[in-house]
Amino acid sequence: QVQLVESGGGLVQAGDSLRLACAASGLTSTGYAMGWFRQAPGSERDFVASIRWTGTTYYADSVKGRFTISRDNAKNTVYLQMNGLKPEDSAVYYCAATKTDILPILVRSVSKYAYWGQGTRVAVSS
Repeated sequence: QVQLVESGGGLVQAGDSLRLACAASGLTSTGYAMGWFRQAPGSERDFVASIRWTGTTYYADSVKGRFTISRDNAKNTVYLQMNGLKPEDSAVYYCAATKTDILPILVRSVSKYAYWGQGTRVAVSS
């Protein structure tokens, strides 16, 4: 059984930083991509960042230059370093993993991720 467990969310002020972590267990294959998505109340789940097994990274335009995604394959863990947080970054952040590697054109697609964590809330006050 695959489990993804996020940690690191919280309440911060604008300009602050947070580091999210997602520990995966039960993934028996290699080559999978991992990603972060977020969902604000009343909104759809949006792509934030993803990283393929090879380490290639992808970012939403809204977070490029402020957020950094990284992964430790030995620990099956993915991280999201968030700097310069803004109130519009407030949302529930979800970690996700694919079953296998995916094409770059598909990394932003929610439907391509088979496994999801329970989410961790990030609130940024102005």
